[in-house]
Order: sequence, then C-alpha cells, then structure tokens
Amino acid sequence: MVSRRSWVEQIMGLPVSVLARGELADSAQADAAVRAVFAELVEADRLFSPFKPGSAVSLLARGEVGWDDVDPVVRAVAERCDRARDLTCGRFDPEVPGGGWDPSGLVKGWAVERAGKRLREVSELDWCLNAGGDVLVLCPSKRPFTIGIQDPGDPGRVVATVARADGAVATSGTAARGAHLYDPRTGEPVLSRWLSVSVSGPSLEYADVLATAAFVAGEEWPAVLDALPGYEGLGILANGNLLATPGWPAAGSAAG
Repeated sequence: MVSRRSWVEQIMGLPVSVLARGELADSAQADAAVRAVFAELVEADRLFSPFKPGSAVSLLARGEVGWDDVDPVVRAVAERCDRARDLTCGRFDPEVPGGGWDPSGLVKGWAVERAGKRLREVSELDWCLNAGGDVLVLCPSKRPFTIGIQDPGDPGRVVATVARADGAVATSGTAARGAHLYDPRTGEPVLSRWLSVSVSGPSLEYADVLATAAFVAGEEWPAVLDALPGYEGLGILANGNLLATPGWPAAGSAAG
C-alpha cells in the first residue's frame, strides 16, 4: 500500500493543506518541507494581507511608507502585477478604484507556487498543495491526483474533476465570498451569468490571474485564456450547465 500523509493549517484566512503520497510521505524530510511551506505562506500573508494593519499593503495604503521603503519582494510582486495587467488587457489590476494597491488576485497563486519549491526538494514525493481551492500538484510517479471542481451553488458538491500529475488549477467566482469581484476597467461590480471559471495550466500564479480575468470577462472568458499557451478553462453557469475549452484535461481514474 502506498503511504499517504496530510497536513492542514489556517493561513491567509483559508485552509491550506498538503497531501503527500509515496515512500517518503511519512518521512521527517517531508514533514520539514511542509512546515517550511506553511512558514513561507504565513510570511507572505504578513507582507501582503490587506486585512493586517502592519502589512506592506496596509502601510502603503495609509501612506506611511513609500515604494522605496518596502521589502524588495513587495516591489517584485508589484512588477508581476503590472505584467499580469498587461497580459489580461486590464481585466486584472491591483490598483483599487478610489486609490490603493491590492495584489490579492495574484499573491496567493504566486506565494503557493513559490512555497511549493520546498516540496519539490523532496525527491520521488507526490504532493498536492491546496490553498482554499487553488491547487498545485507534482507527481514524479506520473500517477495524477484528481482535483474536484466545487459547485458554486452548493459548496458540498463536486460538479467536475480534473486529473493532473503536474501543474495547477485555480478557480474564481462567487462561491466563497459572494459577488466581490469588479471590472478594473470600469470600477463596476461584475454582473455575469457565470458563477465560476476554473483554469488549469502549468503555473498557479498565472492560472489564478487568468481565472480572475476570465470571470471578469463574462461571455468572452474563453478568449482570455489565449493570452498564454497551455491554459484551459471550465465555466459553470447559474443554471448548472458547464462549458469547457477544447483542451480541458479529462479526469483520471486514480484519485489522490
């Protein structure tokens, strides 16, 4: 029987879990890597949370520091946000209407992907890192994990699955936080008959950005994924119907 072990902590206001599979799943090496992942995500939350008064995001918003005063990693994320804004033709934008800077639409995917490097250092370990439904996986065994796509109208129900042995799946929509997204180009709330858009691809950072931009795009969401090669999507309508782009990966028979 293949060994499995799981860990979970509450970080960024979300459950963050790691599922490890393989001979090293119960090893001290795997445990240390997971603890390092959690520590990196806690540090990212300390720097970037708009809800923490001492974060760089909050200090910038209050004008207590300037860009020259923040940690270099904050400036690096700002540059990544600028590239994401250009990539999505403005459908993703960290600039908040009325003033302020909030990179939340990019930071979670970026932070999870960066922290996942710790797990990559444990050779021959299959792992699935899940941060509130945004998922990064790597399976040296080539046996994929099967990732469930949540029903936006019923969080306890899975409406589709996708198999991945490497790469990421991110979802943007109304299930977790209600109608909270706005179109950066107009500053107006997003009104769409789509309840969620999930994006699968090689990078969680860009899957997250593209999922947000696709949801903002509404009826045009499949075209947004053409901005980068290797990304496919699944949209869920309010009536429960699904629409997948042609390359959306099929579910496998091997569950994680």
